[in-house]
Amino acid sequence: MATSESSGSVVRRILLGSQLRRLRESRGITREAAGYSIRASESKISRMELGRVSFKARDIEDLLTLYGVADEAERSALLGLAREANVAGWWHSYGDVLPGWFQTYVGLEGAASHIGVYEVQFIHGLLQTEEYAHAVVARGQRDACASEVDRRVALRLERQKLLVSERAPGFHAVLDEAALHRPYGDATVMRAQLRHLLEVSEQPNVTLQVMPFSFGGHSGESGAFTMLRFPEPELPDIVYLEQLTSALYLDKREEVTQYERAMERLRSDSLSPAKSRDLLRARLQLL
Repeated sequence: MATSESSGSVVRRILLGSQLRRLRESRGITREAAGYSIRASESKISRMELGRVSFKARDIEDLLTLYGVADEAERSALLGLAREANVAGWWHSYGDVLPGWFQTYVGLEGAASHIGVYEVQFIHGLLQTEEYAHAVVARGQRDACASEVDRRVALRLERQKLLVSERAPGFHAVLDEAALHRPYGDATVMRAQLRHLLEVSEQPNVTLQVMPFSFGGHSGESGAFTMLRFPEPELPDIVYLEQLTSALYLDKREEVTQYERAMERLRSDSLSPAKSRDLLRARLQLL
């Protein structure tokens, strides 16, 4: 299960990276020059500033010196942040089946205070039953052996513990009605999945809405996306866009704002939580 320490390490990495970028830019130093000072490339500095890599204490010390940070208290605080940022998360034990680009997301998901999602193709991973998840993974990873599929499903189930943990985030999901109709597994699997949605939608921290076919075209035209908000005021909201072999993490205010508006329209145009449950019950009767 994700602990605040392991999930927080991703947040601390991003916080430290953003502070290093702020210090560098305030001194007018290029990434290339910063990279040279620590015997690394410009792209390494970029990855550090985005919080995508672990930090070496020596590199942080050299960069702080280059950026003119002489105050011992400030240096000590940033070096302490680097040590905390290097704590391995629980998901690292799934490194054999977990792409590096998704490890960042799992950490951010575990550290978020609010998660908003729009899903089209299937039920969102945090809401899937084990049997449904197995069908999704097996179909998406056709070349994977049975043990690898089982490991991927186990990882998904481990992530789900977040929703019932002591520090469970607010979770607001908008599912396109297509996700309720597209079969993953047989009718028994789909019935169990829909019943699970009805149950989990009653949790106080979970809001579930369905965008019905009857509404027609809507603001989710660009596809599935996830919005993450964090308790740390220094950390911006992040939009996560998953692709086939990688992912995008958007944190520029103007880009995030556009997704916020799309999410607001999706929520206002979708069925209310109560009517969404009515639709789920009606769909169950047809299976």
